[in-house]
Amino acid sequence: MIKIGAYSLEQSSKEACKTDLAATDPPEVSQGEREKPRITVIDFDEQHYQETELKQVDEAFVFREKPTVTWINIEGLHQPDVLEKLGSCYGIHPLVLEDILTDQRPKIEDYDDYIFIVLKMLYYDEEGDEESGDTKLDMDQVSIILGKNFIISFKEKEVDVFNPLRERLRTAKGKIRKQGADYLAYSMMDSIVDHYFVIMEKLGDRFEDLEDAVVSNPEPGILPTIYNLKRDMLFLRKSVWPLREAISRLQRTDSPLISELTKIYLRDVYDHTIQVIENIETFRDMSASLLETYLSSLSNKLNEVIKLLTIISTIFIPLTFLAGLYGMNFRFMPELESPLGYPAVLILMLMVVVVMMAYFRKKEWI
Repeated sequence: MIKIGAYSLEQSSKEACKTDLAATDPPEVSQGEREKPRITVIDFDEQHYQETELKQVDEAFVFREKPTVTWINIEGLHQPDVLEKLGSCYGIHPLVLEDILTDQRPKIEDYDDYIFIVLKMLYYDEEGDEESGDTKLDMDQVSIILGKNFIISFKEKEVDVFNPLRERLRTAKGKIRKQGADYLAYSMMDSIVDHYFVIMEKLGDRFEDLEDAVVSNPEPGILPTIYNLKRDMLFLRKSVWPLREAISRLQRTDSPLISELTKIYLRDVYDHTIQVIENIETFRDMSASLLETYLSSLSNKLNEVIKLLTIISTIFIPLTFLAGLYGMNFRFMPELESPLGYPAVLILMLMVVVVMMAYFRKKEWI
């Protein structure tokens, strides 16, 4: 885990929150309503639960000093000024805000007052490729700010794997409402990692379908599908592999924001990540062998065609010889003037074909 020097701006953060709360004029919106971020807040403890959707980011500042656990989720990063206001209130480092807006590898950074977590949420685009009809593996970056009693999460796309987690919060199932913000952060990480197994299952189905197609009917159109699958495996590996090291370091952190109980649960997330990585490596080997099987099947299919053409050519060689022999314009030739000469030559040709076919079958060439 990268540990950066303390960046505690508690006093200035409070002033920023008060300043924003006192503002009466709504912030100017330079983009259309469709690009406005969707801000939802879940505030809870063991006995209390509140879920609401905010119109302006300023409305989230009242949760700054509450003793309950607050989860602020921002969906859509089209307006950097929203992040700036939230960062000013909660004392988030400008470099963290910059990382939220740019594509990052999975990582964890400790800023003393809070922990910055970057994860990759993977999903299948059901619309897929219009030309091939295959579903496309896509990714959304999820950035999480873990504070003492709050979590702020940022994501761009509407696809969300946290809906079961929200349902657990609403119904108070399990111990999630009894624990702090660190346990909620663990639950979010666990939801993302568990969703990787759904991706693995779909990849396994694609491999099975391709294996059947490669063995039974290796058409040329299968080759782009294999390469698309290899591309997805590379994409998946780059998204998941750094997560193992990040979670491992989070287990060993001495930050007071992570309790010992949560570290035990993080071991389970680490084990799941290892399983995903092992599955990815297995699928990578399978994709390589799948390509070799395809090329081998295609070569065998071509060999069968060449074998058939060779047998046909071999049969016609003696027939061509006989036809050419009796097609010579010599006057004195055996059976040339015989009325049975033509049927005799045809019978001879037929016997040659029968004998050769019997010989090929005996050799198991056909």
